[in-house]
Amino acid sequence: MKWTPKIGQRGTVLISHKELSNLSKKRRQHSPALKAQVGLEALKEIQPVHVIAAKHQMHPTQVQQWKKEVAERLPEVFAKQADPEALAAKAREQELYAEIGKLKMQLEWLKKTWPVGGLRSAAA
Repeated sequence: MKWTPKIGQRGTVLISHKELSNLSKKRRQHSPALKAQVGLEALKEIQPVHVIAAKHQMHPTQVQQWKKEVAERLPEVFAKQADPEALAAKAREQELYAEIGKLKMQLEWLKKTWPVGGLRSAAA
């Protein structure tokens, strides 16, 4: 075998750092539902973490992190107080829908009472 810049003396292929970065795996994106399922499964401790990780084809450290996050955030589900931001957003949404309804009624009234030709001829 003849030596070339791309092939080493023993036949191994040499690649640049740029080419190596193109070969690296893209990070997997997991859905919140999967994270919750895996975290809860680990929290139940029916199976060891490494078995759960193998079943879902991920690293045991990732399963441990999700287990910890589920354990920390689970009490929020049963909190007595509702989120004040969510309540404020819902109230604002109701106000906006009421305003839309009012404006629609005013527009219909104007269409009925405006002289023949509608709003366009009056603006011209």
